[in-house]
Amino acid sequence: MTWPRPVPVIGDRTHAAERAADPAGWAFDAGSVAALHEVIEARRDIRRYRPDPVPPELLRTVLEAGHRAPSVGHSQPWRFVVVTEQATRDRAAVLADRERLRQAELLTPDRRARLLDLQLEGIREAPVGIVVACDRRAHATGVLGRATFPDADLWSCACAIQNIWLAARASGLGLGWVTLFQPADLAALLHLPDGVETLGWLCLGWPDERPPEPGLMRHGWSARAPLDDVVLAERWPADGSPEAPVSHLAGPRPDAVVAARDSGDDLLAVPGSLGVLDRAVDRVLALPGDEPATGTLVVVAGDHPVADAHQVSAYPASVTADVLAATRSGESLGAATARQAGLRVRAHHAVVPGPQGDLVAADALPAAAVQALVEEGRALGRELAADGLVCLGEVGIGNTTVAAALACALLGLDPDAAVGLGAGADAAMLARKRTVVAGALERARAEHGVALAEPLTALAALGGPEFAVLAGVTLGAAAAGVPVVLDGLVTSISAVVAVRLEPAAQPALVAGQRSRERAHAEVLTELGLEPLLDLRLRSGEGVGAVLGAQLLLTAVRARRTAGRVS
Repeated sequence: MTWPRPVPVIGDRTHAAERAADPAGWAFDAGSVAALHEVIEARRDIRRYRPDPVPPELLRTVLEAGHRAPSVGHSQPWRFVVVTEQATRDRAAVLADRERLRQAELLTPDRRARLLDLQLEGIREAPVGIVVACDRRAHATGVLGRATFPDADLWSCACAIQNIWLAARASGLGLGWVTLFQPADLAALLHLPDGVETLGWLCLGWPDERPPEPGLMRHGWSARAPLDDVVLAERWPADGSPEAPVSHLAGPRPDAVVAARDSGDDLLAVPGSLGVLDRAVDRVLALPGDEPATGTLVVVAGDHPVADAHQVSAYPASVTADVLAATRSGESLGAATARQAGLRVRAHHAVVPGPQGDLVAADALPAAAVQALVEEGRALGRELAADGLVCLGEVGIGNTTVAAALACALLGLDPDAAVGLGAGADAAMLARKRTVVAGALERARAEHGVALAEPLTALAALGGPEFAVLAGVTLGAAAAGVPVVLDGLVTSISAVVAVRLEPAAQPALVAGQRSRERAHAEVLTELGLEPLLDLRLRSGEGVGAVLGAQLLLTAVRARRTAGRVS
């Protein structure tokens, strides 16, 4: 005789036979499972927000999701401090700004510049801040599961953050997790008692961005590791793999030695008062040309088959012609900046009289075309020098890849150390650029051998039309005795070509800026130049050269008109 199974009115109403018959019976329907994975895949660290308020009922729903997180020993150690007052958010933002700069100083120069380029928080913008704090005042041995893993309470709070994040994303809210704080500073801001620790600040609000991929991937900071690289079978492999995560801490480096001449000893000022500007003025006043009172921005455009052939730019090749046309009409960023600085503007399209190669499969330019383009630039430089100093600018989709290849060939750099983000590459595009530069170098070295170190050969093999013209402009203006103000990597590597051709051109050069491109600092060192500005510009078009020229012209006038001592 069998009896009906007693079914409890509370707890689990299933029994062993049911579970054995359908082990997967606890799963949700396929639509729910797909929706869950869609939300997980779409979760992003949001940095930009709209100011619109978050409805209180929606905020409570999101916090409820966090409160449902798993916790060691069901301890529920999380505490959610909700911050909406502007004054508190402003003070927190200052703490984050301060720590961002501190952390940047610990990185290599390239990583430092790239970190400072990133918006890492939206504390001021997001209408709600949530500080997740972990109440650790209960002794670990008194919480089931913490005696052996004392930090499991912190892990529990991290699970709560993930729940909040996913619930916010499903509702269309954006969330950003900010840890740019000294924990003690954030605890003091919120008056947390001893034994209560923060896990950072969550920015919550309606997003003013909808990124299709993680922001740090988009900005080329890192790429997502393949799943197979992080899944290990049974135990850690005997060979010690996988490798340790990459560290970007700065190592010691030799100080650059800059020869300076002080021509302002009789000024009513401490010698060298203007620092790098004083040294730049010394260079200008030593030139045989007239003291410049104004000048010209020349923007040279060039086309590059490598852009379309290998997808190394975030923008279509047609943008080159668009920016050149806008420069001619005075509406491009470079032209507008020059106009504000009182400089003339000249737009010039460097056209190749023959086929161009894509660097990887064939040389970029015919040898005869290189020589003709350099002479074309030399004549242009002599003409522009009649109106004062010459600022170099450029535009050419794909030309940061070309510049990196030239820098590797002429300076012996490794592609990993030379290839940068350009106008907006993501991690995948950055990897393609490195592959293209490495392939181009391998081909060019095989075809040209040691001759690749010669400037005109390097231009033909790995350069572009605007590089050749810019090198010529540098030579022509320097021969006329006027300063040549460089902009970013493209103009600077063109100046390296010019100096390799005629070393006497070097005293005419002034570095307007150091850009965010990785190889630029090395190229400026090769030229023996200190930049006037370090604004992490990414615009091209001569904007950095113009801003540097403004400083230079102001300092020249100040040197001439400042009071002197007898």
